[in-house]
Amino acid sequence: MKRQGISEKKGSVVFEQVTSRVLRGNALRDPYVRTLPVYLPPGYVTWSRRYPVVYVLTGFTGSGRMLLNVPAFGEPLDARLDRLIGSGAMKPCIVVMPDCNTAYGGSQYLNSSATGRYADHLVRELVPFVDRRFRTLPAARHRAICGKSSGGYGAIVHAMLHPDVFGAVACHSGDMAFEYCYTSGFPETVIELESAGGPRAWLRKFRAARKKGKRMFSALNTLGMAAAYSPNPRAELGVDWPMDLETGALVPRVWKRWLAWDPVQMVARHAAALRKQRLVFVDCGTRDEWSLYVGARMFVAEARRRGVRVVHEEFDDSHMDISYRYDVSLPRLSRAIA
Repeated sequence: MKRQGISEKKGSVVFEQVTSRVLRGNALRDPYVRTLPVYLPPGYVTWSRRYPVVYVLTGFTGSGRMLLNVPAFGEPLDARLDRLIGSGAMKPCIVVMPDCNTAYGGSQYLNSSATGRYADHLVRELVPFVDRRFRTLPAARHRAICGKSSGGYGAIVHAMLHPDVFGAVACHSGDMAFEYCYTSGFPETVIELESAGGPRAWLRKFRAARKKGKRMFSALNTLGMAAAYSPNPRAELGVDWPMDLETGALVPRVWKRWLAWDPVQMVARHAAALRKQRLVFVDCGTRDEWSLYVGARMFVAEARRRGVRVVHEEFDDSHMDISYRYDVSLPRLSRAIA
């Protein structure tokens, strides 16, 4: 049914304030009230129809509002959506941009005693909130999840864990094959923590630093991943480190906990969930600085071996500044959940 007297050529973004019950009292004292940008497609005001929904997850150190930043030579996500929908390449969708960032740089969209219950926040709070607040098609077959880097990781993991919530997934340069993408940063982390006098002293130094260099971010990344994959509420900073902080040698019992969250290792346990997805899209640049194209190849091979239909693409680029790849995934996702 059409409402008279209103014309829309572009979509709009509304900013909702979501008070989280599950994030209240988190160990890092991060905010439990989060800003949630929601893109409403052209026609949302004019037409009273319901729409499929795409959840877009940001990478490490990112939040939903960052997707709306205006780059010098690119597009913010809302302008990209306007262009794709306006050209007919993409079907109209509501697009949700969650904030699951933490003081450790990110959550990997998982529940953790070290950071908070971000999986529950995403799946058990935000999805029902959006379905109540907006005219959605409230079923898994009309709901997709996607992201890049840690966002791609979160997307593929939640597609495996929650096929009752998400019915299509796109993973751009997502964290996979942990032995390749993470271990190269462990030696730098050891030196960083040692030079500062230990993990807690290093964290104080990081927070105080006006300029945070590459080694600092390498250590922050290892801390953030440890918080997601090997939390320990009795340990310093609430994490078990996957490597010995003196020698740098892997600690097998902790590393095993990390590998349990590696999508390459998870496929065997969750292939049935992936087979339910209307679209599984995985891509990565062949010049990715963390060799994530290797992880993508391994994941795709394991998934296909178990009967999962996967669209797999590689492209000649690095890990950074690849938001243009959403021009490939978003139209596919919108058709899958239309």
